[in-house]
Amino acid sequence: MYVVDFLRSRRVEFETLLHRPVSSATKLAGSVHVPGRTVAKSVLVGCGDGFLIALLASTTRIDLDRLAAALGRPACDVRLATPGEIEALFANCEPGSIPAFGRLYGLRSIVDEGLAHAGSIVVRGNLRHQDVRMTFADFQQLEEPMLASFSRPIHDPASRPARRRRAG
Repeated sequence: MYVVDFLRSRRVEFETLLHRPVSSATKLAGSVHVPGRTVAKSVLVGCGDGFLIALLASTTRIDLDRLAAALGRPACDVRLATPGEIEALFANCEPGSIPAFGRLYGLRSIVDEGLAHAGSIVVRGNLRHQDVRMTFADFQQLEEPMLASFSRPIHDPASRPARRRRAG
């Protein structure tokens, strides 16, 4: 089922946002003229022998160690899914689209607490050129995600790998 059809079937108010396909959630925010902190990026995460959807603001990056701790799992048990795994699970989606609604695919969802403070959010649908704006409260009611803190700001110097300096 497509996200838009799912929302209509649940009689949830939403706005469809059409745009050119973009390569990242940050670029999506610029394309549809909304703050990056309200654009949710969906990440498929392998956890043990299953998967879950992690949702976080486009202005942040996932911290797998913090996510593992929030899930009560060892860090070695939590990883990013491979492109092949994403393609297999989301066969009705365009490549590069991971919908925010894990329930449609039999998956649990976890939302970073930073995103939960947004009044409205923009979430990915099944197509790279179509996203949906809706209230976070409606998303939470439909998806019933776990809430946890597992992201870091993209521009946080502590979250970047150290760069080598060139001598000379």
